[in-house]
Amino acid sequence: MQKLEKYKDELYLFYKKVGRMPSYQEATKLFKLKSKDSAFNAIQKLIAIGAVKKDSKGKLIPTSRSNSSLKLLGLVEAGFPTPAEEQNLDQITLDEWLINDRNASFMLKVKGDSMIDAGIHQGDYVIVERTNSASIGKIIIAEVDGQWTIKYLRKDSQGYYLEPANKKYKNIRPEEDLSISAVVKAIIRKYD
Repeated sequence: MQKLEKYKDELYLFYKKVGRMPSYQEATKLFKLKSKDSAFNAIQKLIAIGAVKKDSKGKLIPTSRSNSSLKLLGLVEAGFPTPAEEQNLDQITLDEWLINDRNASFMLKVKGDSMIDAGIHQGDYVIVERTNSASIGKIIIAEVDGQWTIKYLRKDSQGYYLEPANKKYKNIRPEEDLSISAVVKAIIRKYD
């Protein structure tokens, strides 16, 4: 059981660093085993105890028990104060709440202030879902003329362009190429 705990910790360290679970080949090296069969057997045991699971395509994914889950304890009024009442409403796993498609999702750290009026500040993290198309008005990650940026996707009679959420910045119209890479799904900000 001690080995399984060590393997589970190694899997999650890998997951935290790389953003995905390792392949069996990678798990062989990670667990310091001699064969993929040994790694397969170790992972099967981890699946049996609920430390990891497989998705519909057979890829390893973390279980909600191993992810960060928090109790939803009640509601807080953002308008006029109301009497506090603690209720244990539910258990929320942040990954399940914020991420629709784990295989297509990743996080990026925001640099700059061009999206500040959309509530996206320098140092925030955005969770994005990989796609090559998006609806007008969505906040996207795009490559425009060889440079990467986060902006609103807009369209007018001249075609597609990117709009910042800060009046200090101008709209960006591609000179040659605009390629959508991902759509922003969530913003994460940590307060100390």
